[in-house]
Amino acid sequence: MPDPANARGRSWWLPAFGAVLGAAVFLLVRDSLTDDGYISLAYAKNLAVHGEWGLVPGSPANSATSPLNVLLLGALTFVTRVAGGPHPVVALGVLTVFCGGVLGWAWQRFGRVLTLPPAAGVLGVALVLLNPFVLSAVGLEVLLIPAVLLVLTVFALEGRPRLFGVAAGLAVLTRLDLVVFVVVIALSTPAIRRRPWPAAGWAVLTTAPWFAVSWVAFGSFVPDTLVIKQLQAGVFAPWSFSTGPLMYYLGWPVTVLVSFLPALLGVIALAGWAAARFGARWPDFPALGPPAALGAGGILHYLAYSFLGVGPFHWYYVAPVTAAGTFGVAAFGVWYAQARQRRALRPGPPVLALGLTGAVLLSGAAVDVAQGVPWPSPVVFGNWASARDYASVGTQLGARLGGASVAGPGEIGTLAYFCDCVILDEFSDRGQAVGLVEKRIATAGPLMRLALRINYHWLDRSIPPRRADYRLVYGTGPATGPDSWQVQSAAKGVGHFTLSRVP
Repeated sequence: MPDPANARGRSWWLPAFGAVLGAAVFLLVRDSLTDDGYISLAYAKNLAVHGEWGLVPGSPANSATSPLNVLLLGALTFVTRVAGGPHPVVALGVLTVFCGGVLGWAWQRFGRVLTLPPAAGVLGVALVLLNPFVLSAVGLEVLLIPAVLLVLTVFALEGRPRLFGVAAGLAVLTRLDLVVFVVVIALSTPAIRRRPWPAAGWAVLTTAPWFAVSWVAFGSFVPDTLVIKQLQAGVFAPWSFSTGPLMYYLGWPVTVLVSFLPALLGVIALAGWAAARFGARWPDFPALGPPAALGAGGILHYLAYSFLGVGPFHWYYVAPVTAAGTFGVAAFGVWYAQARQRRALRPGPPVLALGLTGAVLLSGAAVDVAQGVPWPSPVVFGNWASARDYASVGTQLGARLGGASVAGPGEIGTLAYFCDCVILDEFSDRGQAVGLVEKRIATAGPLMRLALRINYHWLDRSIPPRRADYRLVYGTGPATGPDSWQVQSAAKGVGHFTLSRVP
């Protein structure tokens, strides 16, 4: 058994490792944030400066996928105003470091309960912070997701219903679809099953204030992005969420392998653990119920998203990939510890599995560094312009408009952030979102239609779309003529944006 005093003395190094690695990866990606990441940053800036929930000033919206991500970024951005103007990117850096530290803290607790070797914690933290799919979407909630899920699993593993309830509430506020993990982990944990009411009560207390405001004031429990993304699924035709990994493999084969292989190993470990546990081959094997439920939740989450029919946006794979991979590292670590304690078991297979996981993660780090230091663009990338070019266009566009409004070209996160102008589409204009909601309800099946009608019961359907004074349009090839800005994208090559007045 580990010495508790020594365990307490060593408890600082893994959270510190996670925080330092979080700082390093943020410095790597900070100049290349994806357009959807800037949607979160624009929301945070608007919240910190104007106290408004919306993408652009003066236009309330409900298109922030993760309320908790925006609330944390908004609070941190508000704090940065003591140094002058708001600095949401600095706030994102602080949040990234914090999430890295939380990952380290969670793995330190895993190690204490499960008697894991130190290498397991290092691999577990690196599993998230070196994954190219995760880093390609920093700015979105891709780091909050594994952080809150690991904290949730820790409190389940330690049998703490009240703290589990708080963590469950934070998970749901991070993304509502994470309720899949909450339910599976709760059902797998005897301490939570025996005392469900404290866990449920604290979960409700944690989430009720936000959901009450969201349902009544914004007309929806669920952000409008669910409807928007469902209607955008055809953009990827013939690919769907379930076949998305193959689509990405055809474009980024090495990146997909290093990003998804730890999850595949986790699925294999889950099958082996279930066979060993329920086949009574290892009756003394540690109770891995909550970590195993985390891995199983990743599989169910993947199936649920496939059923919902959303497009294969690369950040949607973060939850199942990191959850399954986390269980794999924990299971192989426990297997190794058992092999060391029970000499009848050979330590070779778990050492090989942990070593393979480590090799994959080092390969992921090589993919990250090969993209450039710092990144000129994310590894997995599909925007029309680099973040740097979008920033330049947005700044010039704000000066050119002089307070007028403009219809967005289809990607508006970075433009809205740097423009500080009224740029309109379904993400920023609730009137346009209302039309999409009505369209989705009309085309949904009976169960989905009922769920959407309940969700949008308080929605003000009389909100009209706002009229734009100008229109910004993207085109391929070099820029020509006035009010045209040339941009470059690693995914699309040379293109341009052209501003024209709406008749």
